[in-house]
Amino acid sequence: MQELLSTIEEWRKAGEEIALATVVKTIGPAPRLEGAKMAVTKSGKLVGSVSGGCVEGAVFEEAQKVIKTGKPKLLKYGISKESAWEIGLACGGGIEVYVALLEPATISNFKL
Repeated sequence: MQELLSTIEEWRKAGEEIALATVVKTIGPAPRLEGAKMAVTKSGKLVGSVSGGCVEGAVFEEAQKVIKTGKPKLLKYGISKESAWEIGLACGGGIEVYVALLEPATISNFKL
């Protein structure tokens, strides 16, 4: 988490626009716990993880949309245990990820 905060601070100082994605709910087995975070910049940089690879790309794309519009999103991803094995995922289950624009004023209030 410290790496995430340090990187976000560097990006903020460089004037980057940033979206923060946070796992807010898990259903069944999930690769990351609630509270896991991933930050994305308008220029395409990424730090952190919300899924360990299963849905990172989709969250990245949605974070880019949030940066463009300024409108937060609640994303839901899930897969049945049976389907998970068919496509090579071991976890099954599901996650809900909240993505919002990270305003500079909120960075100093960010809690671990």
